[in-house]
Amino acid sequence: MTSLVLSSARHSYKLYQRDPDQPTLVFVHGWMLSRHYWQPLCDRLSPYNCLTYDLRGFGDSAAGNDTRYDLISYARDLLELIDSLELTRVWLVGHSMGGSIALWAANLAPERVDGVFCVNAGGGIYLKEEFERFRAAGQQIVKLRPSWLAQLPGLAWYFCRDNVVSPLDKDWGKRRLIDFVAADAAAARGSLLESTTEAEVHQLPQIVQRLTQPAYFFAGANDTVMEPKYVHHLASFHPSYRTENIVFELPECGHLGMLEQTGAIANRILSLLAAAPAHSA
Repeated sequence: MTSLVLSSARHSYKLYQRDPDQPTLVFVHGWMLSRHYWQPLCDRLSPYNCLTYDLRGFGDSAAGNDTRYDLISYARDLLELIDSLELTRVWLVGHSMGGSIALWAANLAPERVDGVFCVNAGGGIYLKEEFERFRAAGQQIVKLRPSWLAQLPGLAWYFCRDNVVSPLDKDWGKRRLIDFVAADAAAARGSLLESTTEAEVHQLPQIVQRLTQPAYFFAGANDTVMEPKYVHHLASFHPSYRTENIVFELPECGHLGMLEQTGAIANRILSLLAAAPAHSA
């Protein structure tokens, strides 16, 4: 495992170096997940270079001493990673909460980020009662995670089926269970709460509106965590929304598009990158 220190925490990452003349796709995973879920997509995106990493406090990355878990802090970690690896031409690919982090990073550093792909990421509408229930349930989930949970027979079966249309391979169920149990409690709770405040939710559309780079959104037609209407809502703030098709709905897809519709996402990314001019801020 390759690692480096960002924000006082050791971060794990994997860099697929394929062609120095091509841009690098940097992948940002979602809440309670890890870099591993991007592997199938990375395998299909040659000749582009790919970088996957674990967010602070998730996967194999340490929590460190930084107690800031808001989107902008994770976006700054991401930009520090890009700088540390001396990557000059970068597109960001983010899933769910990782999509919000990617959008923030693109806004903070338009000169370093050529564009963004968001997978199962949207929002911008604050529904008070729904968010309060979501936050309360999330905190309970984080709190009630004994270490022996990963050894519980049959629980991986649940994770193969949670928030997806068709069951995932059993190895992905095991992977999701491992990441669920291993996530640092403070990071899991903090990122959940700080990314879902009313102020943060309302700020995200403003971030998208300010982008000078292209941004594309993949929505799962059957996603009950981030419904397509919320993906369209956030995408509608991008300057290109009314002149281009920047939202792509994936049929038979829940909340894990990179595993459920790997080929469709890969093909679309390849075609968009092939047609994209080099970005200049």
